[in-house]
Amino acid sequence: MGIEQDIQSTSWRNEQQKSAVNLIFTFNWLQEYMREFFEPFGITQQQFNILRILRGAGKPLSTLQIRERMLDRASDTSRIVDRMVKKGLVEKRVCPNDKRLVDITLTEQGTGLLIEIDMKEADLNMPLLKLTEQEASVLNDFLDRIRT
Repeated sequence: MGIEQDIQSTSWRNEQQKSAVNLIFTFNWLQEYMREFFEPFGITQQQFNILRILRGAGKPLSTLQIRERMLDRASDTSRIVDRMVKKGLVEKRVCPNDKRLVDITLTEQGTGLLIEIDMKEADLNMPLLKLTEQEASVLNDFLDRIRT
């Protein structure tokens, strides 16, 4: 199914406008897919992003450092982290080097949840697995070019 059928429109000023509409529609579609994927795990896409950032860093990070690495930088990182603390996924500790900062660390429960999600990675990536490696590479190049 193409974008024309998805939004029931065939009128475009040009291919660039159609591409913009297609990107926005696809982004929203992927957001809903991921919301549904993460729902059984009791987390949001932003919380998953923070868990992966902490695992990848391999060390405590401040909320500022986390925000700089997030996919959605408009997120209220502090509030998201507070919700994750209540769920037992991360811990907050005063930074020993700078008492004004708070370090965020991954808990065993947070690590366990990531492992559980990792086992379903194919399901998470299902929409993009429809592309070949070469197609995905070309798409990445196009998306990078749009942002430059």
